[in-house]
Amino acid sequence: QVQLVESGGGLVQAGGSLRLSCAASGRTFSSVYMGWFRQAPGKEREFVTAISWSGMITHYADSVKGRFTTSRDNAKNTVYLQMNSLKPEDTAVYYCAADGPYYSGTYHPHYWGQGTQVTVSS
Repeated sequence: QVQLVESGGGLVQAGGSLRLSCAASGRTFSSVYMGWFRQAPGKEREFVTAISWSGMITHYADSVKGRFTTSRDNAKNTVYLQMNSLKPEDTAVYYCAADGPYYSGTYHPHYWGQGTQVTVSS
């Protein structure tokens, strides 16, 4: 059974940083895309970032470019999201995602984590 487990969420002041981790189990994801989405209260889930199996190709939503960085460690079956210069509008539940293609400007994963809360205070 595939499981994606996020960690690293929490409360941070505006301008601060957080690093999210997502550990995958149940199968290896070393040959597929992984990524992150987020959902703010009252809003639809939105794409944040995706990273190719090699880590050589990354995609970011315009709202996080230059502030967020995604990376992965295939030996650990883990993907990371380093979030810097956080803003109150980054407050959301962040979901890890895996497998599936990236096309038409967004990521289309097959598997989802349960989410981790990130709250940025002003």
